[in-house]
Amino acid sequence: MKHVSILVPRGHTSVVNIEGTHQMLNEVNSVLKNMGKPPLFKVELVGISKETSQRNGLFKIDADVLINDVKKTDLIIIPAIHADAKTMMKNNGAFIPWVIKQYKAGAEVASFCIASFFLASTGLLNGKQCATHWSAANDFRNIFPEVNLVDDKIITEEDGIYTSGGAYSFTNLVVYLIEKYAGRDVAVMIAKMFMIDIDRVSQSPFIIFKGQKEHDDEPIKQAQEYIENNFEEKITIDQLASMFALGRRNMERRFKKATANTVTEYIQRVKIEAAKKNLEKGRKNVNEVMYEVGYSDTKAFRTIFKRITGLSPIEYRSKYNRDAIAI
Repeated sequence: MKHVSILVPRGHTSVVNIEGTHQMLNEVNSVLKNMGKPPLFKVELVGISKETSQRNGLFKIDADVLINDVKKTDLIIIPAIHADAKTMMKNNGAFIPWVIKQYKAGAEVASFCIASFFLASTGLLNGKQCATHWSAANDFRNIFPEVNLVDDKIITEEDGIYTSGGAYSFTNLVVYLIEKYAGRDVAVMIAKMFMIDIDRVSQSPFIIFKGQKEHDDEPIKQAQEYIENNFEEKITIDQLASMFALGRRNMERRFKKATANTVTEYIQRVKIEAAKKNLEKGRKNVNEVMYEVGYSDTKAFRTIFKRITGLSPIEYRSKYNRDAIAI
Protein backbone atom coordinates (compact mmCIF):
# COMPACT_ATOMS: atom_id res chain seq x y z
CA MET A 1 0.00 0.00 0.00
CA LYS A 2 1.25 3.48 -0.92
CA HIS A 3 1.32 6.01 1.91
CA VAL A 4 0.33 9.45 0.62
CA SER A 5 0.97 12.58 2.68
CA ILE A 6 -1.12 15.57 1.60
CA LEU A 7 0.40 18.61 3.29
CA VAL A 8 -1.89 21.05 5.06
CA PRO A 9 0.12 24.31 5.01
CA ARG A 10 -0.64 27.29 7.18
CA GLY A 11 -2.10 30.41 5.59
CA HIS A 12 -4.09 30.76 2.40
CA THR A 13 -3.86 27.34 0.74
CA SER A 14 -5.84 25.75 -2.10
CA VAL A 15 -8.44 23.76 -0.20
CA VAL A 16 -9.56 22.36 -3.56
CA ASN A 17 -6.09 20.86 -4.12
CA ILE A 18 -6.26 19.15 -0.73
CA GLU A 19 -9.83 17.89 -0.82
CA GLY A 20 -9.79 17.02 -4.52
CA THR A 21 -6.66 14.89 -4.23
CA HIS A 22 -7.98 13.21 -1.07
CA GLN A 23 -11.26 12.37 -2.81
CA MET A 24 -9.69 11.09 -6.05
CA LEU A 25 -7.15 8.82 -4.37
CA ASN A 26 -9.73 7.37 -2.02
CA GLU A 27 -12.02 6.79 -5.01
CA VAL A 28 -9.23 4.66 -6.48
CA ASN A 29 -9.54 2.43 -3.41
CA SER A 30 -13.29 2.17 -3.99
CA VAL A 31 -12.79 1.26 -7.66
CA LEU A 32 -10.25 -1.40 -6.72
CA LYS A 33 -12.59 -2.80 -4.07
CA ASN A 34 -15.32 -3.19 -6.70
CA MET A 35 -12.78 -5.07 -8.82
CA GLY A 36 -12.09 -7.45 -5.94
CA LYS A 37 -8.64 -5.94 -5.31
CA PRO A 38 -7.09 -4.54 -2.11
CA PRO A 39 -6.85 -0.77 -1.54
CA LEU A 40 -3.78 0.93 -2.99
CA PHE A 41 -3.53 4.23 -1.10
CA LYS A 42 -3.44 5.18 2.55
CA VAL A 43 -4.08 8.91 2.37
CA GLU A 44 -3.33 11.19 5.33
CA LEU A 45 -3.49 14.94 5.83
CA VAL A 46 -0.17 15.96 7.33
CA GLY A 47 0.27 19.24 9.15
CA ILE A 48 2.60 21.29 11.31
CA SER A 49 -0.28 21.78 13.73
CA LYS A 50 -3.39 19.66 14.31
CA GLU A 51 -5.84 22.38 13.31
CA THR A 52 -5.15 24.77 10.44
CA SER A 53 -7.28 27.78 9.55
CA GLN A 54 -7.63 28.51 5.84
CA ARG A 55 -8.82 31.51 3.82
CA ASN A 56 -8.85 33.89 6.80
CA GLY A 57 -10.93 31.52 8.88
CA LEU A 58 -13.45 30.62 6.20
CA PHE A 59 -12.34 26.99 6.35
CA LYS A 60 -10.62 24.82 8.93
CA ILE A 61 -8.70 21.64 8.18
CA ASP A 62 -7.75 19.13 10.85
CA ALA A 63 -4.60 17.18 10.04
CA ASP A 64 -4.71 13.42 10.54
CA VAL A 65 -1.11 13.43 11.74
CA LEU A 66 1.76 15.85 12.33
CA ILE A 67 4.98 15.71 10.30
CA ASN A 68 6.97 14.27 13.20
CA ASP A 69 4.52 11.38 13.39
CA VAL A 70 5.24 10.32 9.78
CA LYS A 71 8.48 8.38 9.79
CA LYS A 72 8.17 7.22 6.20
CA THR A 73 5.89 8.11 3.30
CA ASP A 74 5.77 7.21 -0.39
CA LEU A 75 4.26 10.32 -1.95
CA ILE A 76 4.10 13.91 -0.72
CA ILE A 77 1.47 16.25 -2.20
CA ILE A 78 2.08 19.99 -1.82
CA PRO A 79 -1.03 22.11 -2.55
CA ALA A 80 -0.83 25.67 -3.88
CA ILE A 81 0.12 28.20 -1.23
CA HIS A 82 -1.01 31.79 -1.83
CA ALA A 83 1.50 34.01 -0.06
CA ASP A 84 4.64 36.00 -0.68
CA ALA A 85 7.88 34.09 -0.21
CA LYS A 86 8.66 35.56 3.21
CA THR A 87 5.21 34.78 4.65
CA MET A 88 5.13 31.34 3.06
CA MET A 89 8.46 30.39 4.61
CA LYS A 90 7.60 31.90 8.00
CA ASN A 91 4.37 29.90 8.18
CA ASN A 92 5.55 26.66 6.60
CA GLY A 93 9.33 26.46 6.75
CA ALA A 94 9.09 23.52 9.17
CA PHE A 95 7.89 21.34 6.28
CA ILE A 96 11.09 21.80 4.28
CA PRO A 97 13.59 19.61 6.20
CA TRP A 98 10.91 16.92 6.49
CA VAL A 99 10.20 16.97 2.73
CA ILE A 100 13.93 16.79 1.93
CA LYS A 101 14.46 13.94 4.40
CA GLN A 102 11.53 11.94 3.01
CA TYR A 103 12.65 12.50 -0.59
CA LYS A 104 16.16 11.30 0.21
CA ALA A 105 14.59 8.24 1.85
CA GLY A 106 12.76 7.37 -1.36
CA ALA A 107 9.51 9.35 -1.28
CA GLU A 108 8.23 11.03 -4.43
CA VAL A 109 7.07 14.66 -4.27
CA ALA A 110 4.35 16.45 -6.25
CA SER A 111 3.56 20.17 -6.23
CA PHE A 112 0.41 21.76 -7.61
CA CYS A 113 0.30 25.11 -9.37
CA ILE A 114 2.24 27.82 -7.46
CA ALA A 115 3.31 25.29 -4.81
CA SER A 116 6.28 25.05 -7.19
CA PHE A 117 7.67 28.12 -5.37
CA PHE A 118 7.63 26.23 -2.09
CA LEU A 119 9.06 23.07 -3.63
CA ALA A 120 11.82 25.07 -5.34
CA SER A 121 12.71 26.55 -1.94
CA THR A 122 13.79 23.08 -0.84
CA GLY A 123 16.46 23.00 -3.56
CA LEU A 124 15.08 19.71 -4.87
CA LEU A 125 14.07 21.30 -8.18
CA ASN A 126 17.51 22.68 -9.02
CA GLY A 127 18.50 21.56 -12.51
CA LYS A 128 15.11 19.91 -13.07
CA GLN A 129 12.07 20.74 -15.16
CA CYS A 130 9.15 22.40 -13.42
CA ALA A 131 5.65 23.65 -14.27
CA THR A 132 3.68 26.34 -12.48
CA HIS A 133 0.72 28.60 -13.16
CA TRP A 134 1.44 30.43 -16.42
CA SER A 135 0.74 33.81 -14.79
CA ALA A 136 3.53 33.22 -12.24
CA ALA A 137 6.15 32.06 -14.75
CA ASN A 138 8.14 35.30 -14.93
CA ASP A 139 8.32 35.68 -11.15
CA PHE A 140 9.39 32.05 -10.80
CA ARG A 141 12.21 32.45 -13.33
CA ASN A 142 13.49 35.54 -11.55
CA ILE A 143 13.52 33.88 -8.12
CA PHE A 144 14.70 30.41 -9.17
CA PRO A 145 16.94 30.78 -12.26
CA GLU A 146 18.55 27.40 -11.52
CA VAL A 147 15.23 25.59 -12.19
CA ASN A 148 14.21 24.74 -15.76
CA LEU A 149 10.71 26.22 -15.90
CA VAL A 150 8.57 24.98 -18.79
CA ASP A 151 5.58 27.28 -18.59
CA ASP A 152 3.57 25.60 -21.34
CA LYS A 153 3.39 22.16 -19.73
CA ILE A 154 0.66 20.87 -17.45
CA ILE A 155 2.81 18.10 -15.97
CA THR A 156 6.52 17.55 -15.43
CA GLU A 157 8.24 14.48 -14.02
CA GLU A 158 11.91 14.13 -13.21
CA ASP A 159 13.72 12.00 -10.63
CA GLY A 160 10.59 11.28 -8.62
CA ILE A 161 9.49 14.93 -8.53
CA TYR A 162 6.26 16.00 -10.22
CA THR A 163 4.81 19.45 -10.82
CA SER A 164 1.58 20.65 -12.41
CA GLY A 165 0.54 23.84 -14.17
CA GLY A 166 -2.14 26.29 -13.15
CA ALA A 167 -5.17 25.87 -10.94
CA TYR A 168 -7.37 22.85 -11.71
CA SER A 169 -4.72 21.18 -13.88
CA PHE A 170 -3.73 19.46 -10.62
CA THR A 171 -6.40 16.90 -11.51
CA ASN A 172 -4.36 15.91 -14.56
CA LEU A 173 -1.33 15.26 -12.39
CA VAL A 174 -3.38 13.21 -9.91
CA VAL A 175 -4.73 11.07 -12.77
CA TYR A 176 -1.18 10.73 -14.12
CA LEU A 177 -0.02 9.46 -10.72
CA ILE A 178 -2.99 7.11 -10.50
CA GLU A 179 -2.07 5.66 -13.90
CA LYS A 180 1.52 5.17 -12.73
CA TYR A 181 0.54 3.40 -9.51
CA ALA A 182 -2.75 1.68 -10.45
CA GLY A 183 -2.59 1.28 -14.22
CA ARG A 184 -4.28 2.80 -17.24
CA ASP A 185 -7.67 1.12 -16.73
CA VAL A 186 -8.12 2.58 -13.25
CA ALA A 187 -6.86 6.00 -14.37
CA VAL A 188 -9.37 6.07 -17.23
CA MET A 189 -12.15 5.10 -14.83
CA ILE A 190 -11.22 7.92 -12.42
CA ALA A 191 -10.89 10.41 -15.29
CA LYS A 192 -14.38 9.51 -16.47
CA MET A 193 -15.88 9.68 -12.99
CA PHE A 194 -14.42 13.14 -12.36
CA MET A 195 -14.81 14.27 -16.01
CA ILE A 196 -11.11 15.00 -16.53
CA ASP A 197 -9.45 15.19 -19.95
CA ILE A 198 -6.93 12.46 -19.20
CA ASP A 199 -4.33 13.17 -21.89
CA ARG A 200 -4.25 16.98 -21.75
CA VAL A 201 -0.57 17.93 -21.68
CA SER A 202 -0.39 21.66 -22.35
CA GLN A 203 -1.68 24.78 -20.62
CA SER A 204 -0.79 26.85 -23.70
CA PRO A 205 -4.44 27.41 -24.78
CA PHE A 206 -5.07 29.15 -21.44
CA ILE A 207 -2.02 31.43 -21.37
CA ILE A 208 -2.70 35.16 -21.60
CA PHE A 209 0.47 36.90 -22.76
CA LYS A 210 0.96 40.19 -20.92
CA GLY A 211 4.61 40.80 -21.64
CA GLN A 212 7.33 40.72 -19.03
CA LYS A 213 8.04 44.20 -17.75
CA GLU A 214 9.10 43.51 -14.17
CA HIS A 215 12.69 44.42 -14.92
CA ASP A 216 14.83 47.56 -14.78
CA ASP A 217 16.19 47.69 -18.33
CA GLU A 218 14.47 50.86 -19.53
CA PRO A 219 15.47 50.69 -23.23
CA ILE A 220 14.15 47.12 -23.39
CA LYS A 221 10.87 48.21 -21.79
CA GLN A 222 10.56 50.89 -24.44
CA ALA A 223 11.29 48.32 -27.14
CA GLN A 224 8.57 46.06 -25.72
CA GLU A 225 6.08 48.92 -25.73
CA TYR A 226 6.99 49.80 -29.30
CA ILE A 227 6.39 46.19 -30.37
CA GLU A 228 3.05 46.06 -28.55
CA ASN A 229 1.88 49.34 -30.11
CA ASN A 230 3.04 48.54 -33.64
CA PHE A 231 2.74 44.76 -33.96
CA GLU A 232 0.80 45.02 -37.23
CA GLU A 233 3.93 46.37 -38.91
CA LYS A 234 7.06 44.50 -39.93
CA ILE A 235 9.52 45.05 -37.07
CA THR A 236 13.13 43.91 -37.29
CA ILE A 237 15.80 43.47 -34.64
CA ASP A 238 18.09 45.88 -36.48
CA GLN A 239 15.32 48.48 -36.50
CA LEU A 240 14.79 48.19 -32.75
CA ALA A 241 18.54 48.20 -32.04
CA SER A 242 18.97 51.39 -34.05
CA MET A 243 15.90 53.01 -32.52
CA PHE A 244 17.21 52.53 -28.98
CA ALA A 245 20.90 53.09 -29.76
CA LEU A 246 22.00 49.52 -29.03
CA GLY A 247 24.14 47.12 -31.01
CA ARG A 248 22.22 44.17 -32.45
CA ARG A 249 23.95 41.54 -30.30
CA ASN A 250 23.65 43.70 -27.18
CA MET A 251 19.96 44.26 -27.94
CA GLU A 252 19.30 40.54 -28.35
CA ARG A 253 21.23 39.62 -25.20
CA ARG A 254 19.53 42.24 -23.00
CA PHE A 255 16.07 41.51 -24.41
CA LYS A 256 16.37 37.79 -23.70
CA LYS A 257 17.69 38.42 -20.20
CA ALA A 258 14.89 40.88 -19.36
CA THR A 259 11.91 39.08 -20.91
CA ALA A 260 12.93 35.40 -21.18
CA ASN A 261 12.05 35.69 -24.89
CA THR A 262 14.12 36.52 -27.93
CA VAL A 263 12.99 39.63 -29.83
CA THR A 264 11.47 37.44 -32.54
CA GLU A 265 9.62 35.28 -29.99
CA TYR A 266 8.27 38.40 -28.27
CA ILE A 267 6.99 39.86 -31.54
CA GLN A 268 5.32 36.55 -32.39
CA ARG A 269 3.68 36.24 -28.98
CA VAL A 270 2.33 39.79 -29.13
CA LYS A 271 0.89 39.16 -32.61
CA ILE A 272 -0.65 35.84 -31.59
CA GLU A 273 -2.15 37.33 -28.42
CA ALA A 274 -3.85 39.97 -30.58
CA ALA A 275 -5.02 37.24 -32.96
CA LYS A 276 -6.44 35.24 -30.04
CA LYS A 277 -8.48 38.23 -28.86
CA ASN A 278 -9.83 38.78 -32.37
CA LEU A 279 -10.75 35.11 -32.72
CA GLU A 280 -12.51 35.12 -29.34
CA LYS A 281 -14.96 37.82 -30.40
CA GLY A 282 -16.54 38.95 -33.64
CA ARG A 283 -17.15 37.02 -36.83
CA LYS A 284 -13.94 37.55 -38.80
CA ASN A 285 -12.46 34.50 -40.45
CA VAL A 286 -8.94 33.27 -39.79
CA ASN A 287 -7.42 34.95 -42.85
CA GLU A 288 -8.89 38.33 -41.93
CA VAL A 289 -7.46 38.04 -38.41
CA MET A 290 -4.12 36.91 -39.81
CA TYR A 291 -3.78 40.02 -42.00
CA GLU A 292 -4.87 42.31 -39.16
CA VAL A 293 -2.00 41.17 -36.92
CA GLY A 294 0.59 41.54 -39.65
CA TYR A 295 0.95 38.08 -41.20
CA SER A 296 0.61 37.43 -44.93
CA ASP A 297 1.84 33.82 -45.02
CA THR A 298 -1.05 31.53 -44.04
CA LYS A 299 1.16 28.54 -43.33
CA ALA A 300 3.55 30.55 -41.14
CA PHE A 301 0.66 32.09 -39.19
CA ARG A 302 -1.00 28.74 -38.52
CA THR A 303 2.30 27.10 -37.55
CA ILE A 304 3.27 29.86 -35.09
CA PHE A 305 -0.27 30.05 -33.68
CA LYS A 306 -0.35 26.33 -32.95
CA ARG A 307 3.16 26.32 -31.48
CA ILE A 308 2.22 29.09 -29.03
CA THR A 309 -1.34 28.07 -28.13
CA GLY A 310 -1.33 24.33 -28.77
CA LEU A 311 -4.38 24.74 -31.04
CA SER A 312 -4.92 25.70 -34.66
CA PRO A 313 -6.60 29.11 -35.21
CA ILE A 314 -9.86 27.38 -36.18
CA GLU A 315 -9.74 25.11 -33.13
CA TYR A 316 -9.05 28.10 -30.89
CA ARG A 317 -11.96 30.10 -32.29
CA SER A 318 -14.30 27.12 -31.99
CA LYS A 319 -13.26 26.68 -28.36
CA TYR A 320 -13.62 30.29 -27.20
CA ASN A 321 -15.98 32.08 -29.60
CA ARG A 322 -19.64 31.25 -29.06
CA ASP A 323 -20.60 32.97 -32.30
CA ALA A 324 -17.93 31.28 -34.41
CA ILE A 325 -19.03 30.42 -37.93
CA ALA A 326 -17.61 27.70 -40.13
CA ILE A 327 -15.26 28.71 -42.89
